[in-house]
Amino acid sequence: MNQKIAPLSFWHPAVILSTWLWSGLSPKAPGTVGSLAALPFGILIFHYFGAPALGMASLLALLIGWWSTKIYLEKTGKSDPGEVVIDEVAGIWLALHAANLTPLMIFLTFVIFRALDIFKPWPIGWLDRKVKGAFGVMIDDYVAGLIASVLLVIIKRIYDGNF
Repeated sequence: MNQKIAPLSFWHPAVILSTWLWSGLSPKAPGTVGSLAALPFGILIFHYFGAPALGMASLLALLIGWWSTKIYLEKTGKSDPGEVVIDEVAGIWLALHAANLTPLMIFLTFVIFRALDIFKPWPIGWLDRKVKGAFGVMIDDYVAGLIASVLLVIIKRIYDGNF
């Protein structure tokens, strides 16, 4: 059955959130642009409220992303559109919460998270292939953020001589 899908307004909350303030609408590298657009917000949350608050914000972004992505997918008929980047927001915030706010650690957070998101080693790639729908869009990036956070803790400990 072919049903007509009503387009979403540019101003619909699901569009604004799932594309992370429209950053995912970038014609080139929307995941990278979305990750970069998430960093200043993550840095501010970390700076003013601490790492635990950023960890909670990443969980909130996961839940809000699941909701907004579900609406976006239903209304557009797409399965995993590149313009949906709130999954990158949730993932990079989870990774950043394990770092610290030095320029080097922020840079490493970005590079490690993006590498995991792009190359999708196990279990990220498995989740990307097997879990469908809005939750599937979100979960592979969240796990990439989790793995990146573990790697960042190890890097911090080595750097500090505590490993």
